[in-house]
Amino acid sequence: MYRLCLMHPMDPCGSKLGGIETHVRHILRRHPRDFSVLMVGVDESGGRPLGRTAPLAIGGRQIDFLPVARIPQARINLAAKSILGSTTFRFALGSLRHLAAIRRQVAGRFASADIQRFEFALIPRLLGLPTVQMVHGEGSRNDRMDSLIKTYWAVHATNERIALRLADRILCVNPSILTRLEREFPAAAPKAEVMSVSVDADQFAPQPFDCADGILRIVFAGRLDEFKDPPLMFEVLAALHARLNGKLEFHYIGTSEPSRYHEFAAIEAFTTRHGYQPAAGVAAIVARSHAGILTSFFEGLPCYLLETLSVGRPFAAIALPQYDPFIVPGLSGTQIRRRADMAGSRGALVEAFLTLWGDIRAGRIDPMVVHQRVTPYTLDNQMDRLFDHHRRLQDAMMSAAPRRILPRLSVPLAAKRR
Repeated sequence: MYRLCLMHPMDPCGSKLGGIETHVRHILRRHPRDFSVLMVGVDESGGRPLGRTAPLAIGGRQIDFLPVARIPQARINLAAKSILGSTTFRFALGSLRHLAAIRRQVAGRFASADIQRFEFALIPRLLGLPTVQMVHGEGSRNDRMDSLIKTYWAVHATNERIALRLADRILCVNPSILTRLEREFPAAAPKAEVMSVSVDADQFAPQPFDCADGILRIVFAGRLDEFKDPPLMFEVLAALHARLNGKLEFHYIGTSEPSRYHEFAAIEAFTTRHGYQPAAGVAAIVARSHAGILTSFFEGLPCYLLETLSVGRPFAAIALPQYDPFIVPGLSGTQIRRRADMAGSRGALVEAFLTLWGDIRAGRIDPMVVHQRVTPYTLDNQMDRLFDHHRRLQDAMMSAAPRRILPRLSVPLAAKRR
């Protein structure tokens, strides 16, 4: 039996949102039968003792859960204002505090670690575990973002260098990240490849459009961080609402507070805020909608994009290179080049949505064709690739073990003979 040590600052039974968290939940629910999983995470409920492992059923699968920090549910999705208040920092500190407890769960067996954040790279090394490092983020010091990464960019850059040096395998969620890595960290490039996040095509199955009432329903899921450009998103929706004479609804799935952006006031009346939703709830809301919207300055690869396409819903989006295999003109939506000013981008996206809505109502957009854009990225394909990396790392440890251990044993054995 292989052993995976999965480390991420979330509660597997909790409500943390994001593409990384969706990826982690996929690992927990769909790990192969020849793996046992130790999830080192955080406790949202306040009822689990820290540093103590307990069995947990997730999606019908059994895992071992070891919480190392306590983050209340009310704070788990908030951007930190200080290092000490950061969920990432508190998780890293808790992992070090409870390192002995983690070590006990991987002692006496071959295991490997799977991490999603650079900040945690030293912990598997302290445990003696080979590591698969997933690289989700893109962006630079000058990009808009809510997280403390922007404030402490030098720290982030140092963590990245350390993590890429220590990792045994590196998986980049889009080709742009791999290209940057090859340019800036050539020594790490041979260990790296592209593997995107995954989509549960059974949960997010293609559904027919319902256009009977003539109302266009647009959906967005995730956090409304600054790099998502919510002001542009909200201005597009307001202008589109006017062009459609009020026949527009916006459905927001997530726990961010949209009113922090003054542009939200213009769309609040026709917005439904669904809050946190499990996967089944997200799939149902997307199925009742007609299209998705993306206005980000940069992205890794949003799970929301894959899930929405999987249901058969097209997109109008501000163009990013990683969207090209997914948002294809005439098949699954439209990408618009970001204009120099917001008014230009807003106008172009409004026209794109009007054209898309006409194509949907005329039957020119086929949900099954849209769904096919994500077929290579389904859980079955992606999880096989991920866990094959872990098998190879652990098999290599097993092969090397006799060469490491036997020489140490030979000295005392020889001494006994004398």
